Amino acid sequence: MSQVSTSARDALREAGQTLWPPAGDRHGPLAPMMVALTFVTGVVDATSYLKLGHVFVANMTGNVVFLGFALAGAGGVSISASLIALGSFLLGAFIGGWIGARIPDHRGYLLRAASTVQLALIAIALLISLAATEPLRSGPRHALIVALALAMGVQNAVTLRLVIPELTTTVLTRTLTGLASEARLAGGKGSQAGRRIVAVAAMLLGALTGGLLLLHVSIAAALAVAGAIVLAVGLVVHRLSRSEHAIWIRA
Repeated sequence: MSQVSTSARDALREAGQTLWPPAGDRHGPLAPMMVALTFVTGVVDATSYLKLGHVFVANMTGNVVFLGFALAGAGGVSISASLIALGSFLLGAFIGGWIGARIPDHRGYLLRAASTVQLALIAIALLISLAATEPLRSGPRHALIVALALAMGVQNAVTLRLVIPELTTTVLTRTLTGLASEARLAGGKGSQAGRRIVAVAAMLLGALTGGLLLLHVSIAAALAVAGAIVLAVGLVVHRLSRSEHAIWIRA
């Protein structure tokens, strides 16, 4: 019982430090920013899956599986939508890599640049959703897939370069595996359990928020929330990056 209590206390401490890093933390404010972007992923993937034809714009594992289903002749999934999402995501990741190669030594400036590009793409998607009528025709639907998959490709590429442990902003399979396999009750160290739980919760809450907005308000409302969070991340990192002596800015 004491082991369970210790694990719970450690997880709570790690979760708190993820959301509010202590002074001198190696990654500084980047961890809570990645949590915010994980929430964005949930909102955006809810948008794409529920309103754009059973396709993901951030979770490419799902798209590869959907593509396989579509090629097998399964109904409700689209070969074209999956291919468009995959191709756009790869292009977005290429753009994110290009940005990263030009800002290799300052993680604050890198995240600021990526947030600017991502915000512009989400804004384009928001304008498309405002101009279109539901149910969406294939043209606006595909345009939304392109804009959002590009945005998420940029986010994922830059997240890889920021290297914040257990906060990939998209992939949770490895996070959940580590949470279970490295638990103290399983004989592991239980490290990063709190951070992993925060990541899963952020994705879940993002998907819940996106789903509620999509089902009861509009696509534009969900995209506006996603854009507002990306804007906030960009503004905060811009302000905090002014200190050239902060330990967290160096890659």
